[in-house]
Amino acid sequence: MPFDPAGLKYDANGLIPAIAQDHATGEVLMMAWMNAESLKRTLETGQVTYWSRSRQGFWAKGETSGHVQRLVELRVDCDRDCLLMQVDQTGPACHTNRRSCFYTAIRDGQEVITSDPIA
Repeated sequence: MPFDPAGLKYDANGLIPAIAQDHATGEVLMMAWMNAESLKRTLETGQVTYWSRSRQGFWAKGETSGHVQRLVELRVDCDRDCLLMQVDQTGPACHTNRRSCFYTAIRDGQEVITSDPIA
């Protein structure tokens, strides 16, 4: 059956959460938002493109940093309201220069930083 982005469940702002996961290791790298057009651009080009809520514009991951995400596989969850993108990540995924945005763990009620920025 052909994939139709219109068949997804977007929020009131026309957005859907998109989780980026390293296709080789399974590491969760980041979460951002997409709309139907950014999803279309991602599928057409293979370069992951998000919708930036703060800038109100398209954000092709890596366009300024060079830390590009290339789409390997797109998955849709059972409720059709969240995307999982398995990607090939060049460089760090996080704007803090860490491999993953999920570098803070809660352990015994304390926040623990689990990775340092990449030098």
